[in-house]
Amino acid sequence: MILTVTLNTALDITYRVRTLRPHASHRVTEVTERPGGKGLNVARVLAALGHRVTATGFAGGRTGRSVRDQLADTSGVVDALVPVAGATRRTIAVVDQTTGDTTQLNEPGPVIAPAEWSAFLESYGELVSSAAAVALCGSLPPGVPVGAYAQLVRTARAAGVPVLLDTSGEPLRRGVAARPDVVKPNADELAELTGSHEPLQATRDARRRGAHTVVASLGAEGLLAVNAEGRWRAVPPSRVLGNPTGAGDSAVAGLLSGLVDLLPWPARLARAVAVSAATVLAPVAGEFDRRTYEELLERVIVTPHNAAA
Repeated sequence: MILTVTLNTALDITYRVRTLRPHASHRVTEVTERPGGKGLNVARVLAALGHRVTATGFAGGRTGRSVRDQLADTSGVVDALVPVAGATRRTIAVVDQTTGDTTQLNEPGPVIAPAEWSAFLESYGELVSSAAAVALCGSLPPGVPVGAYAQLVRTARAAGVPVLLDTSGEPLRRGVAARPDVVKPNADELAELTGSHEPLQATRDARRRGAHTVVASLGAEGLLAVNAEGRWRAVPPSRVLGNPTGAGDSAVAGLLSGLVDLLPWPARLARAVAVSAATVLAPVAGEFDRRTYEELLERVIVTPHNAAA
């Protein structure tokens, strides 16, 4: 079982409009709702890849109920969300169908009371003991300590369970110091953490801060991975145009899938890039185009970094 943690769960609402124009009224052509937050997106992709997944975090209010109702219909994902008094946030994505660009509006999330955080920690400690791997993903809702991910990393490592961290800002800085097995920042998050805008230098700096493996997401340029075993660049054979929302979450799912399947690092990266690119063609985050994924999997280019530079 793979455990995903989404402390700031969401109900993802996607609007599609023909053309998005500032200061104008728009007729929405399509509306979709899905359980959201980075970890829940990861969970849904992992389940689609054939893994058993347990999803934990917080859920409350009407939006939290909607999230849980839809999770109940998601094959392969077990709902272990902890109830809270506050209402789960909503995220609004507006997709411009002419350009493919997406405008995102993210609510802050409910305030988590100290007793609710304690209840989560107790549940997490029980769940992590039976997990094959753990993903800690996304922002922190108000009320959760800024060092929360560092605490969760240490709990997983004490249980001997590999842990991947995907967050940003101060939670990332503190989480990296707890020595997670993998961190997966994007280029901006990596630069904020290290102060370097050169990806290879920044990944090295992030490793010195505590991460065993750093996998930097470079958008259309694929992934750069650095650890004690080596350095690799993984890129799709061609650029895939579409909605990139959730592509990074799918890359996390691909990395975790490869980890529990005991794949070597080049094969893990190929899986992560293929499923991430296939997500760009899906209508919403947490899904991917199966045919595109299977076609790309054997065509992703993975090379030692020096040869790729």
